[in-house]
Amino acid sequence: MRPKGDSRRRRKIIAVLSSTLLLAAVFMTACSQSGPGPSPARANAPQSVPVTVSLAQQQDLPIYLTGLGSVTAYYTVNVKSRVDGQLVDVKFREGEFVKKGDLLALIDPRPYQVQLDQAQAQLFRDQASLKDAQLNYERYKSLLQESGAMSQQQVDTQKATVDQFEGTTRNDQALVDNAKLNLTYCHITAPESGRIGLRQVDPGNLVHASDANPMFVITQLQPITVLFTLPEDQLQTVALHMRHGTLGVDAYSRIDNQIDQTTGTGKLKAVFDNRNNELWPNQFVNVHLLLETKKNATVVPSAALQRGPQGSFVYVVKQDKTVEVRPVTVSGTEGNLAEIANGILPNETIVTDGQDKLQANSRVEPHQQGPGTQPASIPGSPSPNPSGASQGRHNHGGGPRTSGNQNSGTASQ
Repeated sequence: MRPKGDSRRRRKIIAVLSSTLLLAAVFMTACSQSGPGPSPARANAPQSVPVTVSLAQQQDLPIYLTGLGSVTAYYTVNVKSRVDGQLVDVKFREGEFVKKGDLLALIDPRPYQVQLDQAQAQLFRDQASLKDAQLNYERYKSLLQESGAMSQQQVDTQKATVDQFEGTTRNDQALVDNAKLNLTYCHITAPESGRIGLRQVDPGNLVHASDANPMFVITQLQPITVLFTLPEDQLQTVALHMRHGTLGVDAYSRIDNQIDQTTGTGKLKAVFDNRNNELWPNQFVNVHLLLETKKNATVVPSAALQRGPQGSFVYVVKQDKTVEVRPVTVSGTEGNLAEIANGILPNETIVTDGQDKLQANSRVEPHQQGPGTQPASIPGSPSPNPSGASQGRHNHGGGPRTSGNQNSGTASQ
């Protein structure tokens, strides 16, 4: 049996420890309430969501149809000799640009010069015989009329002789002209302007008018053509717009008269000026056919469009920097731009990035779209710029596309 003094000491120690623990708990509670942490009212305040915004714009929106095409030369000329002879000289460098009428090659003209001299000599001889026959005819006709010393038969015979010599001289003249033409053919000139390829025959070889292979090939690159295809369901729309004039594929476009059943596409042909020689035959290119241009269309970046059970909608930033869910009707898209038929007015501020954190009446911190985010001013609200200067308007998401590499047209390479 333990003494009563030990029991009292144990109860005192337990009482002191309990008091110490109670004081420690009270102290920690007081410190936590007086610390720098947010108060309950502050913790419940709405947080602003950083988003990227852009302005809805009113502008002309070009509508393009795209297709894959192949570049072909506007003209491809196989140059052959029109006479037989020895190739004595070549006047061009392979791969250079030649103009129409430039001398390209020379065939030995001496045999044809001899033929011309012979034809001219024969013509001169027959012209002398014709002149003598004409003088005799006039003499016979005078004798018949004055003295009757000549019979009518002799006069008629002499008249027939004159006609025969006249026919002979005309034949001789034709031979002279043919010899001159052959002599001209000895000088081979460029029938069209373009870039000349590698020569197929070297000087010193004999060439013939009946040769199957050409001596060289000229391809016209200015202008140049592009053959491209479009799906058959788009051809009716293209044909409808072509009734009002040629479409914006540089100079003009043509539609083939039938659809390729194996691919379900139709062929079109476009012509480009190709002033800088950026297009080459057999090159594959992406073609953009300008179908129409919609005037004063309300456009927004395609990234602003959201889709829900009720259709397409966008988040519109109001003056108090809260967002509104606005249903919109999209009439079409082109590149990074979408045309809005109704639901959005020009110059309204819409959210283009950060929509996944938003809902109706969410508070946002808008930043202009582009490199280096900066606070955006909401139309109708005080400008954050101390100087009062408004932020520059950006055509976000891409504006109307230009015509590719231009090439004097609306096709892009």
